[in-house]
Amino acid sequence: MHAYRTHNCAALRPEQVGEEARVSGWVHKKRDHGDLVFIDLRDHYGITQIVTDVSGPVFKVIEGLKSESVVTITGKVTARAPEAVNPNLPTGGIEIRANAATVQSMAGELPMPVAGEAEYPEDIRLRYRYLDLRRERLHANIMLRSQVITSLRNRMNSQGFTEFQTPILTASSPEGARDYLVPSRVHPGKFYALPQAPQMFKQLLMVAGFDRYFQIAPCFRDEDARADRSPGEFYQLDFEMSFVTQDDVFNAIEPVLHGVFEEFADWQGKGRQVSALPFKRIPYRESMLKYGSDKPDLRNPILIHDVGHHFVDSGFGLFAGIVAGGDVVRAIPAPNTADKSRKFFTDMNDWARAEGHAGLGYITQKNGELGGPIAKNHGEEATRKLIAEMGLGPNDGIFFAAGKELPASEARGRCPGADRCRPWPDRREPVRVLLDRRLPDVRI
Repeated sequence: MHAYRTHNCAALRPEQVGEEARVSGWVHKKRDHGDLVFIDLRDHYGITQIVTDVSGPVFKVIEGLKSESVVTITGKVTARAPEAVNPNLPTGGIEIRANAATVQSMAGELPMPVAGEAEYPEDIRLRYRYLDLRRERLHANIMLRSQVITSLRNRMNSQGFTEFQTPILTASSPEGARDYLVPSRVHPGKFYALPQAPQMFKQLLMVAGFDRYFQIAPCFRDEDARADRSPGEFYQLDFEMSFVTQDDVFNAIEPVLHGVFEEFADWQGKGRQVSALPFKRIPYRESMLKYGSDKPDLRNPILIHDVGHHFVDSGFGLFAGIVAGGDVVRAIPAPNTADKSRKFFTDMNDWARAEGHAGLGYITQKNGELGGPIAKNHGEEATRKLIAEMGLGPNDGIFFAAGKELPASEARGRCPGADRCRPWPDRREPVRVLLDRRLPDVRI
């Protein structure tokens, strides 16, 4: 029998009942029932339940184990009682009745438990990173990253791309951030730069005739952390092609990205929906008009409307003058705001001014009853026509941004304050948007 294990902690099934098995791992949880002690033994692959009773040869050893101690257990595989079967575990139908135990490493008191999903301050997690990485969520995330990279590699290789590794110590090539510098030992006073991206090297490969290159490339940038990026470094799928058109590039990368998202859509049973191919293409001008951004979040159902034509020679002189001067009036729906106080609309106006815009005019509706200064000046009939064109309901309001085309569009594309722009802590909730609405389930 192998010195440490005959099976990993996710391998045993009811078919092995009666066999002798040896497993090694970490004590995930321990349940002491006095005359019975149960241990959930964890390794990279999963969990196996170990049991011993007071008359067992290793009862004292197992009873004295602390969480995260490393132990090797030998014993007979037995079937669990029907009421004790755990359907959530692959090994939930069996347990090992221990007849030998070797403590490989006895743990002390833990600064943070590994079992469970409690949140801990970042400084504690980083100080005890070896414990943090044992936690189920962190372990699963790292495995997911590895699997995604493997999938990307396989898909790129299948399309005739060749993976190359490019140098890390290089000369400075200014891009979007500051370089990280490394002093040279053999050339005192001189420095290498870490690459912000493999731009120069992949272009050399193309000039040299390698045709299709890709790399899971490390990029080093001396910039602040972002919600989706660690400070200082990140990895990206980097690729280059020769003798191709823009459509060739799209046609090469779309099935790769779509395939990866589709492959992992049901990761951890989440069953996310994946948009069908081909990816939607939005011209820049249309994107800025409808979303106020050149990188729109299409989960957000709120679209900007160009409503300048409604104010030509209208009773609302301010907007009429703006349109006559060649500028624009853009309307932003505010769904289900009938119960919002005037302060809500005033606060949004103040936010827009703080962002450098002229402000946000508004129209309110409550059960179809119009409110707000713009409706009063524009007139009920003209306002009703505008609302009908935008397809709004009787409790939907409207914000207006007027002026030069780009600033008027960008007013919708920003969030009202940094506190509302951050993703939620568990990274599963979508970001809040202009009207502080929760978006529907994530659509990948």
